[in-house]
Amino acid sequence: MVPTKTELPPGIYQFGQIGRRQVTADFTGGQITSDAGLALVAQLDRHYRITKRFAKCFEDHRDPKRVQHSLEDLIAQRVYGLVQGYEDVNDHDCLRTDPMFGIAVGNLDSQHPRCAPLAGKSTLNRLEQAKSPKDISAKDRYLRIALKPQAIEQLLIDLFFNLSGPVPGRIFVDMDVTDDPVHGQQEQAFFNGYYNHECYAPLLIFCGHHLLAAKLRPSNVDPAAGALEELQRIVPQIQQRWPKTQIIVRGDSAYARDEIMSWCEEHNVDYVLGLPSNQRLQRMTHELESKAKAEFERCQTVAPPLRPTPWFRSLSYRTLDSWSRYRRVVCKLTYDADGAKRRFVVTSLPAHQVIPSSLYTDYYCPRGDMENRLKEHQLDLFSDRTSAHAFDANQLRLWFSSVAYVLMQALRQHCLSQTELATAQLGTIRTKLLKLGAQIRISVRRVLIAISSACPCQTVFATAYRKLQSLPNTS
Repeated sequence: MVPTKTELPPGIYQFGQIGRRQVTADFTGGQITSDAGLALVAQLDRHYRITKRFAKCFEDHRDPKRVQHSLEDLIAQRVYGLVQGYEDVNDHDCLRTDPMFGIAVGNLDSQHPRCAPLAGKSTLNRLEQAKSPKDISAKDRYLRIALKPQAIEQLLIDLFFNLSGPVPGRIFVDMDVTDDPVHGQQEQAFFNGYYNHECYAPLLIFCGHHLLAAKLRPSNVDPAAGALEELQRIVPQIQQRWPKTQIIVRGDSAYARDEIMSWCEEHNVDYVLGLPSNQRLQRMTHELESKAKAEFERCQTVAPPLRPTPWFRSLSYRTLDSWSRYRRVVCKLTYDADGAKRRFVVTSLPAHQVIPSSLYTDYYCPRGDMENRLKEHQLDLFSDRTSAHAFDANQLRLWFSSVAYVLMQALRQHCLSQTELATAQLGTIRTKLLKLGAQIRISVRRVLIAISSACPCQTVFATAYRKLQSLPNTS
């Protein structure tokens, strides 16, 4: 009996007609992937050995006779999943048989008849529960992989030097905190009044587009908690590697603390930090407000009214008891129909070196670009997916996203320069260049990734491939 339109066999889906042709769909396509662009990422990873070096930050105490998936393969599989947009280890129960992930990791065939070529969610979950060796007890029956936190922190610094390019004359080290909402019984999760929900408050430190540190913190700590310790760990390494490079620490008003500024002053490090307004600062800029108000009133007498320009002024300021010395403060003041608006910045840079307007506009305001880096890290690479119960496990998830970020940033910097994706967000790069449909044909002599002929980014793909082949040898 020929099936009617409503009697299709199971697993076949009908989507109307085009002329006389019925449109149907099923899942019998075979060796097809939606992640063909992962080939570029995996080749870049092999060149810089990013996931391989990340794997060296772990200790594998599993019985070698019972191991089906090596530690390096597990690390690469998890990081590649984040790069391709798969935020949960649950996704890997399907991805473990995806031929593109098998090609990227280097495992197309299973070593055991009951195992897939790659690891499933349970194995990867045990990896994400890795603890420091001293924290693993005899009760942790299934935890046989330990991590070395200090080694991971150092790896981010080492990768920064490896991927940065020529020695710069000046760099900005940006610090900021973001909120990481939690929705369960996670350890050290607290309600934060500023963000108005229960969350973590991770501290992230960037130098331009390069990630230097990602430290998970409870949300009930001071916003600047741990910032000085991270600077003390990171900055001396930069000074030792690049002794002639000017280092400028930058952050919002949460980091305008005497201990941070004093340490910078004692170690030949400059800073540009936001400063909250107060009554004393407002009194010190009263004359500036009068001038701005007079200019605003003059502008209103012209038809059409002109937009008044901002006013800038340098001040010598010291708090009543929290600062150990006077410091240079720059005020930006604007005046409109709503009255005066002030913004203050404290800095170690002298006025003869940087005038007030340039200090605020060219030195401080560009720190806003770090918000884009936070969004990429959190939204595009899922660093806010800290849903494990244990705090240390959530820190490890944050580091997995951080390594995925480093890998994607290396792709953007070294393979996509001078292309339409040179300044694209990481999520856009994934959508346009990495999420490519392809048929994979595997024979005895070769593996062919046949990417869709309708791919709109073929030129960018070809350019990225050429740049990848011309990268200098890092060995």
